[in-house]
Amino acid sequence: MGCAPAGMHVILKFLQQFKREKPAMLHFQTVAIAKHAGRLLFVLIVLAALVVSTFAGLGLSRIFHRWRVKAGTSLAEIFFGLLESIPVPLLILLTLYVAMEVLTPPPRLEHIGSKIVLALVVTMIFYFLARAIVVVLQHVGQRDPAFKRITHPATLVVRLLFAILATIIVLENLGIHLTAIWTTLGVGSVAVALALQETLSNVFAGLYLLADRPLNPGDYVKVDSGFEGYVLQVGWRATSIRTLLNTVVFVPNSILAKATLTNYSMPDERIAISIKVGVAYGTDPVKVEAALLEVAKEAGQDQLEGFLALPEPNVRLIPGFGDSSLDFTLNVSVRRFVDQYFVQSELRKRIIDRFTKDGIDMPFPTRTLLLDQSVTELLKNGGKQGNGESSSCKSGPELGAKQG
Repeated sequence: MGCAPAGMHVILKFLQQFKREKPAMLHFQTVAIAKHAGRLLFVLIVLAALVVSTFAGLGLSRIFHRWRVKAGTSLAEIFFGLLESIPVPLLILLTLYVAMEVLTPPPRLEHIGSKIVLALVVTMIFYFLARAIVVVLQHVGQRDPAFKRITHPATLVVRLLFAILATIIVLENLGIHLTAIWTTLGVGSVAVALALQETLSNVFAGLYLLADRPLNPGDYVKVDSGFEGYVLQVGWRATSIRTLLNTVVFVPNSILAKATLTNYSMPDERIAISIKVGVAYGTDPVKVEAALLEVAKEAGQDQLEGFLALPEPNVRLIPGFGDSSLDFTLNVSVRRFVDQYFVQSELRKRIIDRFTKDGIDMPFPTRTLLLDQSVTELLKNGGKQGNGESSSCKSGPELGAKQG
């Protein structure tokens, strides 16, 4: 029975202590709930403001896009092209900055928010610079379609370079030091450069070909190594060329950049060809010239495939005096390089028909031998001398040769 009063005393003591500590516990819970509610309210307000600023930025971007389309000058087009991409990131940045200044965020959120604002400022600056260069490159590509091939890789390089620089600055400001990473990359880049020496050489040679433009897709080119054909594509590693046999040759860009190229499509696809024609000695040169010119003019009147009537054909007594003929040259123009084969074939057939009608001889090479009397008698005797022995012809003054 003595234990009951002692137990009741402990319970009463515990209840009294609980009554004294209950207000403090409730105050602590209230403060925790208030802090949590303040953080949640701050986040919700910022998110709502970001949504509003995003939609406002998109609206401004559309307005600037319309003004850029309607711009009448190149400068205005570039200016509105830059403004078109600015509203959304700029308004987001302003929203975060105003929220940090006007509202009273919790200390932890304030620290995080300041880091985010700094990162956005750096990103915004580099984005604007990269965007300015990209807009200029795109404008140049639109004005000069031939330059458009290099704007795509140049745009990629510019964006990648500015993105790397922005990332480095942001990480440094966040307290992330990249010294060890730079050391590792420095050593690794040397190994990669040595391993990819040929590949990098082809890549930079491809950029040179795209910038200097000694050839373009569709051009007919001839390389000093012997092969020729139409350029299909200038790639990062190699340039593909389709030959007249309908086979594709892939030439590494480093080899092509150092080779001697003949581009039959520059400055235009029209080329001049020469057809050599030989006639017998004694033929009237004026008559031959008139016949060849009439053949060429008739081909122009008949609209021979690939033949160009202008510039007008001409005939010259060049190279002139051959071994067995008078050699003339008929100069005509064709539409493009591959047309020369068909045009030359058709003109040669027409020249043969015209010379046959006009009685103009086209000699084949001949050689006349002048023999002295002793050699003639020797040949008549079947190669036997007076003593019955055979003898061979002697060279020198005993045997003369004349070409005719």
